[in-house]
Amino acid sequence: MLKYKIVVAGAKNVGKSSLIARYCDDIFNEKTKETIGVAFKRKEVRIKEDLNVELNIWDFGGEEKYRILFPAYVNGATAALLLYDTTKKSSLDDIGNWVKIIDENSKDIIKVIIGTKIDLKDQREISKTDAIKASKIFNCYGEPIGTSSKTSENVENAFLNIVNAIIEKQLQECSKCGNYFSAKLKICNYCGEVA
Repeated sequence: MLKYKIVVAGAKNVGKSSLIARYCDDIFNEKTKETIGVAFKRKEVRIKEDLNVELNIWDFGGEEKYRILFPAYVNGATAALLLYDTTKKSSLDDIGNWVKIIDENSKDIIKVIIGTKIDLKDQREISKTDAIKASKIFNCYGEPIGTSSKTSENVENAFLNIVNAIIEKQLQECSKCGNYFSAKLKICNYCGEVA
């Protein structure tokens, strides 16, 4: 099984822990406690009949004092989910601080911007256009996806998007045996076919 490390970052109270809880355990709690430092979850995802991946998801507390931990966890990560709260403009502005840390510590990491709390339509402060602009500025993969941990809207899609980005960037499919193997290899490690 292929295993990938995913880091989840964003300002305090954007809904990082709620998004992860909804995705990994299919639960939502209105009174989720703030993450102290770092939290961890694991989720196995079936991509195709013969391809499973395990996501090791690291959730970072959004408070400034925890950011000193972030560079150590970015090291070795395949992807980063950068969350903003659609009802709080400052949370989108804060993404730049996380991107700076990521870019200083890992050049190959896949970055994806995720909007949270889209169920609170009447409180929205950030347009999709603003989020797309931020995604381009920070060189993120694809367009931002809006999610709601409360209703579960697009939560699965947000993580599937990151898995697809990982497969696209990190893997290649063998033309002979059909297995996926590292894009860095010149020969399939399952059947020996030259890539």
